[in-house]
Amino acid sequence: MPTRLATLAAKMDQLQEYEREPVAPDKFQSARQFAGLLAGEHVAATEFVIGAFFVLHGVSLRDLLIGLFAGNLLAVASWTLVCAPIATRTRLTLYWYFRRIGGPGLMGLYNVLNGVLYCVLAGAMISVSATAVAALFGLPSPGLDELLPSSAAWAALAFLIGIAFTVMAILGFEKLSRFAVVCSPWMLAVFVACAIAVLPQLGVRSDFSNLWEVAETRIWNGQATPGQEKFGLWQVMFFAWFCNLAMHIGLSDMALFRFAPNWKYGLLSACGMFPGHLLAWICSGIMVAAIQREMNPGLMAIEAGGIAGGAAVLIAGWTTANPTLYRAGLAFQSITPNWSRWKTTALAGIVTTILACLPVFFLRLLDYVAIYGLLLMPVGAMVFAEHWIFPKLGLEQYRAERRREVVNWTALGVWIATLAFCYFLPIHLFFKWLPGYLFALAAYTAARAVTREPAAVSARGAR
Repeated sequence: MPTRLATLAAKMDQLQEYEREPVAPDKFQSARQFAGLLAGEHVAATEFVIGAFFVLHGVSLRDLLIGLFAGNLLAVASWTLVCAPIATRTRLTLYWYFRRIGGPGLMGLYNVLNGVLYCVLAGAMISVSATAVAALFGLPSPGLDELLPSSAAWAALAFLIGIAFTVMAILGFEKLSRFAVVCSPWMLAVFVACAIAVLPQLGVRSDFSNLWEVAETRIWNGQATPGQEKFGLWQVMFFAWFCNLAMHIGLSDMALFRFAPNWKYGLLSACGMFPGHLLAWICSGIMVAAIQREMNPGLMAIEAGGIAGGAAVLIAGWTTANPTLYRAGLAFQSITPNWSRWKTTALAGIVTTILACLPVFFLRLLDYVAIYGLLLMPVGAMVFAEHWIFPKLGLEQYRAERRREVVNWTALGVWIATLAFCYFLPIHLFFKWLPGYLFALAAYTAARAVTREPAAVSARGAR
């Protein structure tokens, strides 16, 4: 048995994902694979939760449609103009690129924080998938105000599903994209079919002649559920923009786009944003209205689409948790140099599986996503400044690497100052990231300009 385990481990170590070096050109992925992966990740379990929460938060139909279109357009622009260009020029993960800027000590702090936050997010997706299996077997799922598992059976389901998701994440980028290419069109079709199936329950006629009226009065009627804050146009737009803040503006998706032949592949994020973060959110809003606004993703889908609906929730959680675990594994690996990626992904999977047993994360998903993005956003701002702004101003790039500094204390100070600035801003949580990002960009550039030295800037800096 020990020999067999050693052989298996040796084979797993051969799963090359270029974690610590630039991706080789022969490993670039096709547009079809990127489109499938991005669609699979964003037509996902979160959509059953987020779209339903917009109904519970009393969003009006007009505010929903305008806010989702504008916010998702801004998100696509962020991937295309901010994340993808840096990823395709460096061919590195953010974790290893930030090491050059922040030093190994600060990189380690960032990666631990990032990895843990990714585990929480993936755990929330596993919890959503567990609601589908629970509904199929008639088991109770946690209610909107519950923080702990509603039963031991539900917790056991979440644990088993988490183990299965971890195995898939270990297989790496190519396997994930293949799986997503197959599943994402089917999942979107199920979303739409389930929404259409429950329209008669809401009073929509067979010719859809009163669809708009029903949507305005019985679904997005502007009335928040008791205990839920009311949202308007700006909350919807900013949430659609920043719900993936850590990935695009925060640059974490450098891990994916380093496999892209060129920066224009960032436009393929639209394959996830508009089907997933627009159409699927609308469909889940219709479904939650049909079950009297009860926050239970599995029940929503099964009531509307039967076994197919439940399977869609389960697989949607899979296609979301897998790339999230993949990123978490990369984050942990950069601070465990003697571990291969599959081992760190397995570690992330164990942490995630334990967290998945706590429903608080998916039942507080909107606030969690906002806080998650805020915590990591300053790093994206500082990397952007070093990569694009410093060469224009003649400032020395990658000083921590050149001087072998363990910690870039300027960067750490700006990170802490930015979070403090955001914390005390007297505006809604959803709006804080944008002034915070501009603050971090300006503060880091100014601090480095004040302490600049006449050292020559390497021509290799912007590579």
